[in-house]
Amino acid sequence: MFEFFIAKRYLRSKHKLNFITIISLLSTAGITIGVAALIIVLSVFNGFSSLVQSILINIDPHLRVSVISDDGFEELNDLKSEFGKINGLVHATQFVEGKTILYNESSFEILTLKGIEDSAKSGWGLGDKLIDGELDFSREGRYDKIVLGIPMALRLSLRVGDTVTVTSTSKIEKAITQLVIPNTKRFILSGVFESNNRDFDLHYAFCSIKAAQSLLGMGKKISGYEFQLSSPERSEEAKEQLLSGKVGSGLKIETWYDLHSELYGMMMVERWAAYILLALIIAVATFNILGSLTMSVVEKKKDIGVLRSMGANDQSILRIFMFEGVLVGILGTIFGAILGLGICYIQMEFNIYPLDPTKYIIDSLPMEVRFSDTMIIMGTSLFLASVASLYPAKKAVKNSLIEAIKWE
Repeated sequence: MFEFFIAKRYLRSKHKLNFITIISLLSTAGITIGVAALIIVLSVFNGFSSLVQSILINIDPHLRVSVISDDGFEELNDLKSEFGKINGLVHATQFVEGKTILYNESSFEILTLKGIEDSAKSGWGLGDKLIDGELDFSREGRYDKIVLGIPMALRLSLRVGDTVTVTSTSKIEKAITQLVIPNTKRFILSGVFESNNRDFDLHYAFCSIKAAQSLLGMGKKISGYEFQLSSPERSEEAKEQLLSGKVGSGLKIETWYDLHSELYGMMMVERWAAYILLALIIAVATFNILGSLTMSVVEKKKDIGVLRSMGANDQSILRIFMFEGVLVGILGTIFGAILGLGICYIQMEFNIYPLDPTKYIIDSLPMEVRFSDTMIIMGTSLFLASVASLYPAKKAVKNSLIEAIKWE
């Protein structure tokens, strides 16, 4: 294809450093920096997103069915027959939860007490997060046992083996108006956990289902079921399966994404905002392509006339200058991809940007390179370069043959 050959010659035949050459080099450098910056920044966002997701999925169920009104208890019993039909189900466990007040002689704290089955202790819940004591919910004498997060244990000045008083908040208003003693139990602290999620550690305490039912005055009722699936990606499918069954207004079905949808949504917005802002670097560089090609068209006016006199048609002239601009875009995109991926590789392998593990839960800046992101970035760069090349190429087509060679 002779158009491509001529476009390459125009880029390589500048033996002296003129103004058009400088602008072309700046265009290539701008695209290189923009593509590299996008790859690096999106890889950092991906790294943090995957880190947050892995932490939350390790403590949250993949799917949860919760009772949100009195009608939900009966609806939950009707829905139980659908659980066995869930694709990819590993196991389902019951839970009971409610707001409580924990207090001892020095202080008090409000948190959610969650009763779980023994089979849930070693699943996605607490099994590998215990840092002191043991995960024991058995009854010792008159007292049941409880497990707290380390921030809550520190606030209440509790150590393993200490006792703590827990009061249910569900009947406090009735207790005040009718002078009735609210449901209160004393627990023995059997273990302390740390999940790397301070919000979770501060707001949850765990005990057996029977102890939670007794304290919260629920009798034999449960708050719902939590499901672990073979893969978190199957949670939306499982949710749709359950919603197609007997689900009324008294039940709420949530996936792991729904449980923290605001957080995941915010991370997605930040990711797209970074993409758009950094893509402006590439856009500015492509404006340089437009400027350099426009001046190149003026400089090559006589060449265009000669090509026309030799039989080159409008499409051939258009392709020559389109190829010239696209070649600059291709060079900048390739160099940018190599630079960006190289920096990501060096960070992942050699940790050139460490973090203080005493302040953060990780010791280095997390990065995760995704093939789809790289392809989108490179595609965006090439698209903008093509768009910027279109106007000068069309202008070259409009050059008059007679005007171009009348002085030759």
